[in-house]
Amino acid sequence: MSVELTGLTDRIAVVTGAGRMRSIGRAVAVELARAGCDVVQTGTGRHPDRYPDDEKAAGWRDVDSVADEVRALGRRALPVVCDVATPEGAEELLTAVLAEFGRVDVVVNNAAASRGADRVPVTELDVEVWDHVIAVNLRGTFLMSRAFGRRLIEQGEGGSIINISSIGGKLSGPRTAAYSASKAGVQSLTSSMAKELGSHRIRVNAVCPGVTATGRLDDWSPDAWAAYVTANLPLGRVGTAQEVASTVVFLASDQAAWITGQSWNVDGGQLTVR
Repeated sequence: MSVELTGLTDRIAVVTGAGRMRSIGRAVAVELARAGCDVVQTGTGRHPDRYPDDEKAAGWRDVDSVADEVRALGRRALPVVCDVATPEGAEELLTAVLAEFGRVDVVVNNAAASRGADRVPVTELDVEVWDHVIAVNLRGTFLMSRAFGRRLIEQGEGGSIINISSIGGKLSGPRTAAYSASKAGVQSLTSSMAKELGSHRIRVNAVCPGVTATGRLDDWSPDAWAAYVTANLPLGRVGTAQEVASTVVFLASDQAAWITGQSWNVDGGQLTVR
């Protein structure tokens, strides 16, 4: 007997950080559309010169391309360029969503700072780099949750907020202090919000991906990643963005109606006890 996920048809979902071709955000937006949601997808408005080679070759158009995929599944789409790390950006996004759809049901806080200059020891970490990672990963999640949480309370019909964290927030490895601290903060924020919003039938959960096949793996060679996977992942392979997205869709569905305040690892078994 198959289990059908319910409760997502004609719901309005917002997915931040959904403009990259090889990304969790894109997969989440598409899978929510496949489950029946109309989807708002946000991006930072990257200039095409900053696109990686595979996006350039594909004629990729950031959030507009993802919106096309959502519409191809028969759902409505709204691509928005905004900075969710600012109060103005989060509020302007909420205004745009309500103007287009009149309501919101599911919020997926996926926007995150790219790997880069933050991957150094704390003693060598620039304050500006630290501030940027915390601003996008943690402050942005807070600002989005505050703005859209208020709207969900006002609507009085429940809802779901799903924060994309990382097992990095639990591993707290060397040379990842800013990223790990930001993602641990997202998990703590998730727990507090779940306790605050539960009486409004608003569920708040986090998904913690491990090594996932997205553009974020481009800073290591395939051989280096293969060695890491062999040493650390019991299932012996990198995960896919679609596998992470499937977990998000489940958590947004009626079948997860009694799940809140959790930070689920989706990581091939790298972490098994937390």
